[in-house]
Amino acid sequence: MSIRQETLSRINGIDIGGGKMGVRQETLNKIKGVELKKIDMPKKVSSYFGENTFSITAMQKYLSKNTFDAFKKWMSEGVTISKDQADEIANAMKDWAMSKGATYYTHWFQPMTGLTAEKHDSFISITGPGKVIEKFSGSKLIQGEPDASSFPSGGIRATFEARGYTAWDPSSPAFIIESQLGKTLCIPTIFISYHGEALDKKLPLLRSDEALSKAAVNLLKLFGHKDVKKAFSTCGPEQEYFLIDKNYYNLRQDLVMTGRTLVGAASPKGQQLEDQYFGTIKERVVNYMFEVAEEAYKLGIPVMTRHNEVAPHQYEFAPIFEESNIAADHNQLLMEIMKKVALRHNMVCLLHEKPFAGINGSGKHVNWSLGDDKGNNLLNPGDTPEDSLQFLAVLAAVLRAVYLHSDLLRASVAMAGNEHRLGANEAPPAIISVFLGAQLTKVLDVIEKGAKSSVSKKDIIDLGIARLPRFNKDATDRNRTSPFAFTGNKFEFRAVGSSQNISTPITIVNTIIADSLDYVADKIKKASSGKDFNTAALQVIAQIIKETKDIRFEGNNYAEEWVKEAKKRGLPNIASTYESLEALTKEKNIALFEKYKVFSKEELVARYHIWIHTYDLILEIEANTLVEMVNASIVPAGYEYEKLLATNLGRLAELKKVAGMKLDTAVLKDKVEHLKDVSSKIYYVRRNTGEMVKLLEKAHTLSAEKRAELYFEELKPLMDHIRKHVDQLECVVSDEHWDLPKYREMLFIK
Repeated sequence: MSIRQETLSRINGIDIGGGKMGVRQETLNKIKGVELKKIDMPKKVSSYFGENTFSITAMQKYLSKNTFDAFKKWMSEGVTISKDQADEIANAMKDWAMSKGATYYTHWFQPMTGLTAEKHDSFISITGPGKVIEKFSGSKLIQGEPDASSFPSGGIRATFEARGYTAWDPSSPAFIIESQLGKTLCIPTIFISYHGEALDKKLPLLRSDEALSKAAVNLLKLFGHKDVKKAFSTCGPEQEYFLIDKNYYNLRQDLVMTGRTLVGAASPKGQQLEDQYFGTIKERVVNYMFEVAEEAYKLGIPVMTRHNEVAPHQYEFAPIFEESNIAADHNQLLMEIMKKVALRHNMVCLLHEKPFAGINGSGKHVNWSLGDDKGNNLLNPGDTPEDSLQFLAVLAAVLRAVYLHSDLLRASVAMAGNEHRLGANEAPPAIISVFLGAQLTKVLDVIEKGAKSSVSKKDIIDLGIARLPRFNKDATDRNRTSPFAFTGNKFEFRAVGSSQNISTPITIVNTIIADSLDYVADKIKKASSGKDFNTAALQVIAQIIKETKDIRFEGNNYAEEWVKEAKKRGLPNIASTYESLEALTKEKNIALFEKYKVFSKEELVARYHIWIHTYDLILEIEANTLVEMVNASIVPAGYEYEKLLATNLGRLAELKKVAGMKLDTAVLKDKVEHLKDVSSKIYYVRRNTGEMVKLLEKAHTLSAEKRAELYFEELKPLMDHIRKHVDQLECVVSDEHWDLPKYREMLFIK
């Protein structure tokens, strides 16, 4: 029975007999959305926002005034709480968690896998034969020992040195994770080795924020802000993702094993009509979005925006800005929520940077800014940018940081998934540059020349229609092609990958800007000795503007002309992960991180080895998955179709010869050519797959670094070559024989 007949029988409720149907076709008939109960009156978000977090408000209810005040002083001034106060906080946290139904707790940390990790312990304590009580002490709150010896350490600790410690991070609130049958208290922590080295993503981020705070406060005091005690980075990561039906996902070994499709012919319709971007969100998807938002709000994650993205079945969530440490925790939690909720809707959330070839991949645009404890945004230009001297000093520091340390910014986003995305006319190129916009560029040019000009921050746009409002134009436009763009009162680091833990990019941004803030402050201090402060500050700013001019680019970063221009300017353009990561081993960069106590040399070099090794493992998993798909699925499907063609050709030839059937020679010749074409495609798929197996065997005799080079230079092109022939085969093999779900189905079946 054909699929058309099968579909008709389903529509009409008529059984018209059995027949062979491919597994892909059967799956198509199974796809349907999840039926949800209608909510007559949704709850106000404000009524439950943060209900599953042990927030400052919750702490105040459960703690004595003295302990609560001591905790706040610890947060603001670094005055450590006493053991008794730690015990009181632990007991209060336990009582709060148990009132919510929690029976276990865990130290929740972020190892060098980039994911999160946890080991659950019960609150119970034995009091006698057959008797227990719930107990949680300050010592258990503050320190844990998860062992976790199998997490990557990059050589910081040997296999036999298994001990590792988690230590409470009180700056990020504890929270409760709900499952169907229970709840668990999660305590955000750092993860360190027995000797104290950072084995996680969080500790370096906290160190970098400390360094940034000291540098920013130092600069602010020069500008007369003596009362500022703390500064901090804030960020809002825009999370892009794909959704596909779970039935299709389970039929794609490549998606299950690697998160991306290793083969797959382009759909006749992709994103070229631009009918997905900001379009009406399909009901099945918007139901998913509502549930994700509800789960996020319970955990205090301020998800603000949701919309369709450019590619079919691609979407985005965007939060309100938070302090970077909390934003990093919340982004990790949001990704977990997105994956978990998708399964409830019989869908799968794909966070890989390039799950589908030929259409846009996914990024995570990290919007970064700098604030102080008085509520000021240090990247806010004020009413007129040219008159905001402090803003210009901070801006000059950012430009200098990116100019001197573009290699570190590139290294911070170097990963296997991002190699498919960066520079592919859908994401910023591997060339790091800064976009400021025409207005700010004009201001900087004026300052550089030592002239003075009046440039208004805001211009009025009048649309000339009475029923439409007049509105203020922002100080800068948006440049979606720039990797590091100023967008009003923040910078947008657009090169971060969608699956990445944002802690490392933020850590590097914080550190390089801390260094430049110190540099600017030192220069201004020296230049203003015995001179007018404003004049001296402008001279320093003008010099930095001149020295860093090459890092600024206002045009289309996708254009080939920019690649040539960037080369003339001496800006690096590093496409590969293995070359990009070498920045972590440069002496000047090691000295920078050691100066600000963000990474020791050992910690930085360890990360280099971990990320090179991770890159190798990802490419090996992809290659071995492709080998399995070719041998177990693709080639057998090709053989079946080849057999069908050969059988039909043989029958026609026999009929012509034996039965004397009149048949144009061109008809047989066409069928022969078609059979030859299919046979050739199968041959090239098998031949190149054999070459890939040999290359993988050769790779295991090489060092991790050389292996990464081999994989980038030879393995990836070979995989692309195999894909080309497989995709050609997919386009000619009959639907009945091709069981792998196709792009046109995965990306367009709702």
